[in-house]
Amino acid sequence: MLVGMNWILLSLVSATLLGVYDAAKKWSVQANAVPVVLLVCVSIGASLYLPLVLWSTFWADSIPLDRFVVRPLSWNEHGLIASKSVLVGASWTFAFSALKHLPLSIAAPIRATSPFWTIVIAILFFGERPAPLQWAGIGIVLIGFWRFTLVGRREGIRFTRNRWVAMMTMATLLGACSSIYDKWLLQKAGFDPVTMQAWFTIDLVPVMVPLAVWWYRFDAPVASAAGRAKGPSQPFQWRWSIALVSPLLILADWFYFVALSDPEALVSVVSVVRRSSVVIALGFGAKALSEANFRAKSACVAVILLGVVLLTWHG
Repeated sequence: MLVGMNWILLSLVSATLLGVYDAAKKWSVQANAVPVVLLVCVSIGASLYLPLVLWSTFWADSIPLDRFVVRPLSWNEHGLIASKSVLVGASWTFAFSALKHLPLSIAAPIRATSPFWTIVIAILFFGERPAPLQWAGIGIVLIGFWRFTLVGRREGIRFTRNRWVAMMTMATLLGACSSIYDKWLLQKAGFDPVTMQAWFTIDLVPVMVPLAVWWYRFDAPVASAAGRAKGPSQPFQWRWSIALVSPLLILADWFYFVALSDPEALVSVVSVVRRSSVVIALGFGAKALSEANFRAKSACVAVILLGVVLLTWHG
């Protein structure tokens, strides 16, 4: 049924799911142990895909839709997928850690600048030369980002000195690299979406295990004589939002990968539409989390999205 759907429509569905995913992620990491949250999230994702991998391995002919068959891979192909898992794992570690300490209405717009970084990477490493409209888009994104620094100061967040802003920016930069790598894997290396996503999700588990082990060994709170947890970090608390993080991302990524696998799809446009999820995150931060300066942040988001549209106009 999805074969004939327009890749822009698929991107819009992905954006909606991604916005809800951002909200669930923020709710999960608040006053919680980030390394364990990450490991639980990726383990839930892997448990959802493992049955499909086993089904495809032993009874592939019984799967009703060919689109859902996970193909066997060579060791070299597994290495390519594992590289994506390491890249995304690093991005998630930075993003989850920053999201714990930043308002969602600050963190999500920083992530929305991902297409800007994609263009910057293309200029610096692939010799691309932006068109005049794209240069205008770069300037507008920078203006919007600068306006965000002014709004952030009202909440005591100085963008040039705040390590959580730096970590979210690094997560966004790594995410932009992942977007470029996704296009190569899907359109050049020949991976189909479900195979790429299934093995990437499973490979994330061993990527996240060392961080969780380090937290348990060196940073986990210990019980005091009074029975209360004491230590440099916060204890892990189970929340149902944690169970939603991976399913939401899997669905969002699946629609994204299917859209991106269309030969007519433009990665820059797909990336922009996907980043419109910031609108949902902004609304959730204002209504559910009672975050401040909603109107000022909304204006900044509008400027950033305008710049991002111009960045992709040439494509």
